[in-house]
Amino acid sequence: MAVKMAVIPVAGHGTRLLPLTKSIPKELLPLGGKPVLQHVVEELQAAGLRELTMVTSKSKDAIGRHFSRDTALEEQLRSAGKEKELESLSFAGADSVFHYAEQKHQKGLGHAVLCAREIVGDQPFMIALGDALMGDAMTGDECNGKISALHAENRASLCKRMIRVFEHSDADAVISFQQVSLEKVNRYGIARLLPGYVDGDDAFDLAGLVEKPTVEAAPSQYAVAARYLCKPAIFEYLARTPPGHGGEIQLTDALQSLIDDGGKVLGVPLRNAEKRYDVGNFESYYAAFIELALADPEYGESSRQLMGKLLRDNDKES
Repeated sequence: MAVKMAVIPVAGHGTRLLPLTKSIPKELLPLGGKPVLQHVVEELQAAGLRELTMVTSKSKDAIGRHFSRDTALEEQLRSAGKEKELESLSFAGADSVFHYAEQKHQKGLGHAVLCAREIVGDQPFMIALGDALMGDAMTGDECNGKISALHAENRASLCKRMIRVFEHSDADAVISFQQVSLEKVNRYGIARLLPGYVDGDDAFDLAGLVEKPTVEAAPSQYAVAARYLCKPAIFEYLARTPPGHGGEIQLTDALQSLIDDGGKVLGVPLRNAEKRYDVGNFESYYAAFIELALADPEYGESSRQLMGKLLRDNDKES
C-alpha cells in the first residue's frame, strides 16, 4: 500500500524554550522566513505525503490557523498589489488535507501517535516530529545566501528513501538515524544493529533500541532522527505499552516490543549531506536559525556580512 499519510506530533509545551513558548507554539517559531512547522510540512509534501494529521492541544489553535486560508488577508494583499506577499501564503492552499487530533494529556510521543489512530486507520504512515526538520548541511563556502540549507529538490530525500526502503522490504517499520558523538548518546534512542551492515548501505536491520544509554552501554552511535514510518500494527503495541522513561508512553518501547515479537524494523541513516535541524532547546534553535538565515537567497549575503563584522569586532574587543 502506498504511503500517503503523515502524523506530526505538536502538542508538547516546549518548556525548554520558555518564556519564548509561553504563548507561541515552538513549532511556529521562525526559521529563516518560515515557521519551523511549515518547513516540516513542505518536506513531507515534497515526499508525496498529502494527508497530514497534526496531534495538537487546545492551547495550540494557532497551528490550525497558520495552515488555513485567510481569504480576507489574501484579498487585502491582492487589492494592494502585494503579489510577493500573496505568493508567500500559497502554502495554505496547497493540495493537502489537514486533519487534527487532540492530545488532552501530555503522556509522551507514543501516546501522541496513538491519539491519531482513528484518523490513520489501517494505512501505513510517516511520523515526523514537528520541532525537527531535515535538510542539507552547508559547508562554509555555501553560507553565502545563494545556496539554501534546505534545497527544494533534496529536502524530501530522506523521507523518500525511507518510503522506498519500506515498500521494497515489506518492513513493519523504518526509522531514520543520525550518527552522533559518543558524549551525546545519552540524549537519544540508540540503535543496536544486527550484523551485516556495511557503511553506505541504504538501510540496516535493527536488533533493538536503547533509550538514552550511558556512553559505556551504547550499542552504537546511531541515534533516532525524528522520522519514523510504520504499519498500523504499531497502534496495537502502543495501546499496551506501559509508561516508561519519564513516566511517558515511549514510541521506542513499542518499537522494541515489535522487534521482540519478530517484527522487521529497519534503520535508514542520514547521508553525509543531510542534517537534522532541531528547535528543542535554545542552543539548537539559535544554531538552526543562524544557519538558515545565512542561507536565505534574498537576505543571506547581508546576514553573512553582518555576522562577519560582529565576529571581527568581538575579536578586536577580546
